[in-house]
Formats: sequence, C-alpha cells, structure tokens
Amino acid sequence: MTTAISPTTLALGEYPQGPAPLPSWNEGSAKQSIIDFVRAVTTTGHPHFVKPEERIAVFDNDGTLWSEMPAYFQLAFVFDRLKALAPQHPEWKDKPLYAAVLQGDMKAVAAGGLRGLLELATVTHAGMTTDEFAKIAEEWIATARHPKFNRPYTDLIFQPMLELLAYLRANGFKTFIVSGGGVEFMRVWADKVYGIPPEQVIGSSIVTKFEMVGGVPVLTRLPELNFMDDNVGKPVAINMHIGRRPIAAFGNSDGDLQMLQWTTAGTGSRFALLVNHTDSVREYAYRVSTLGKLNVALTEAKAEGLDCRGHVDLCIQLPTKYRTHLPECAEIFKDEIRLERLAKDHP
Repeated sequence: MTTAISPTTLALGEYPQGPAPLPSWNEGSAKQSIIDFVRAVTTTGHPHFVKPEERIAVFDNDGTLWSEMPAYFQLAFVFDRLKALAPQHPEWKDKPLYAAVLQGDMKAVAAGGLRGLLELATVTHAGMTTDEFAKIAEEWIATARHPKFNRPYTDLIFQPMLELLAYLRANGFKTFIVSGGGVEFMRVWADKVYGIPPEQVIGSSIVTKFEMVGGVPVLTRLPELNFMDDNVGKPVAINMHIGRRPIAAFGNSDGDLQMLQWTTAGTGSRFALLVNHTDSVREYAYRVSTLGKLNVALTEAKAEGLDCRGHVDLCIQLPTKYRTHLPECAEIFKDEIRLERLAKDHP
C-alpha cells in the first residue's frame, strides 16, 4: 500500500539542513517527494526513521547521472581502443564487426547486438594488467570529446543529480553506482566526478587472474566476461557487494527495473525514481538508447501509482570557461528531463 508522507507532520532531520536542498530542481512533486522521504527516514522518532548504517542509495550511471547518447560513453572508449590497436591486428579488417568499427559504420556495429559489443569490449579491455588498464582509461577520459557537445565526457553530468548525491550524503546516506558499465572503467573517474569512491562503484567485469610477472604480483585482465551488471544482475550484485537492501534507487531504463523492484520490496519507507529524457533540442529525447529502453519500467511504475507531474531542470556541468558563452545552467536544459517518481511505504 502506498502512503503519502505529509511534510507538515515532519520535524527537521537529525542532520544540518543548510541551504535549501536541490536548488536546480523545479518546484514540484518529484522534488518535494525526495525531500519528504529524506526527512522522514532521518528524523529520530519518526515512524519511517532509518538508522544511518541502513541508508543505502543506489544509482545507475548511463542516462541517470550522465548522458548516454548518441551511444554509451564507454562504447566510444571501446571504439577508440579498437582503432588504436588495429595496426597490431591486420586480420581485423576481414572481420565484419571489427571492420565496421574501423570504417565508422555504426549501423553495422549496432546490428551485432549485445553479443558483438561485448566481444569488442573484452578484446579491447583485456591483455593487460589492471593498473595498465586504469592508466589507459584515465588518459582517454581526460582527452576524449563528445561528438555533439565537443566537451569532455565527464562534463556531461547532470547537475541536479550531483545535488541529489550531495543531499543524500549530507543526510547520512551512503551512495553507490550500480551500472551495466565496466566497473574498472568507472572507478577511474567516479570519485572525482561524483564523489563516489571506487569501493562504492559496482559494474560489469571481465575475468582477472593473479600472476607473478618478473617477480611482481599483478592482476591480468582476460578476454572473458565475468559478470554482467544489468537487469536481474543488478540486485544480485547489490546483495553480493553491499550486503544490504537499498532504501532508495535511481535509474532510467528497463535495465534498472529489477534494481528498483528489489529496493522497493523491502520493509519500511522506500523510494525509487526514473529519469525520462524528453528534450531533443538541448540534450536528447528518447525511450530507446544503444542497448536499453524505457518501456516496461515506466509501465509498471504507472501501474503502481506513478506521479508524473514533477519536472527538473537538468544541465550539463560546464567548466567555468563555457559559462560565459551559454545561458545560466537552469535555462540550458529547462524541462530537459522529466523525473517520474515512485515512493512506496510498506507497513
């Protein structure tokens, strides 16, 4: 049964409130429901109070914390790696999938489906130590540019989601990334960009092997999938790595549905939110991305009593040098994304 939490009945939480929370968000039910939820679970004596150690919030990354179009950003890394390695592999030009990447034929690449993309990822991410891979990923993320915005990919993060992460942490939450992206790719930059340390990043992985190389212990990355952290894999990974059921979950696609279901199925006060991209001018309007879609999750959320009235102003986090050339942050992507929330309270 869904129970509304009235802000008029809540005392202030036990953590300092500071400035008004979530300043980039539009006033509306989505923003207010987050504030009401946080106040409820952090207010000592409130029936929905949650102990600090149990305040776990999980976030998808692609399309939730940063943009994911025209393709997942890690795929751009995969393609660049394939091109860099191609001179060492002349046989690749005779393999249709590899040749499609080298020729820039993204339609042919997409036709290879998930299996083809996983093959490309394992080939380009393996054959090196974990330290070597981290260095390569770090160099790429520092220099690569988005094809539409011509800015570093780490600039294309959503300011309101940064505010949400900070707001939750200020109220005693521990925030985790739970993404289908490569865990070691994200760990390189997630702390700097989101304030989420490597040990709180959960993602897909390839097999690694311990070995001694020249008398030095290393972990070598092998071209074999170890774990796919998507769909049903997300709650499994949460249970494996965190060991607690989250009380809040945030996603943007059907690949996040099971994570949201697992989160909201627990006892006590629970919160789940879907990000629906709707602005084709200032970002991208879509319900289908490279490998994902927002269909079943949205339908199920509506069936559970979704409130679709809340909107949020989202903007790309821009370096200072760009701010003089663009309108204020709140105007760049006004109504770019509709945040559609589902807050559930269980007896």
